Amino acid sequence: MTEFMPGSDFEPVVPLDRTFDHLYGLEVLELTVDVARARVVVQEHHMQPMGLVHGGVFASIAESLASAATGVGVIGEGNAPQGLSNQTSFLRPILSGTIHAVARPRHKGRTTWVWEVEISDDEERLCALVRMTIAVRPFKTA
Repeated sequence: MTEFMPGSDFEPVVPLDRTFDHLYGLEVLELTVDVARARVVVQEHHMQPMGLVHGGVFASIAESLASAATGVGVIGEGNAPQGLSNQTSFLRPILSGTIHAVARPRHKGRTTWVWEVEISDDEERLCALVRMTIAVRPFKTA
């Protein structure tokens, strides 16, 4: 997906190819207010010293997906999504292959949206569960 916000005139403040998401290889596959899907192909730089994908990669994927999907719903109203809380439970490691993520909203409020993000491996085994709370605030430019 090459557009930042499909169907929107919104342009990102920082070009996508210069963001953290680009650095670790996030590929967004679907982005709506009802579901967001992404993947990251595991590479050596994603690993912690014991050979497992670093938990921060899972948390980063979840925050990016939940923030972007919230943005689809709130940017048109002059608001911006901002990560407020990221609670990640690690269930099993990913050692190689591709990290798959699916985010679904649990609450869409005026000032916060809450998402549940499932992180799985190539065998479709659940590897992490993430609860993301996204603040919805008026958009301000620098």
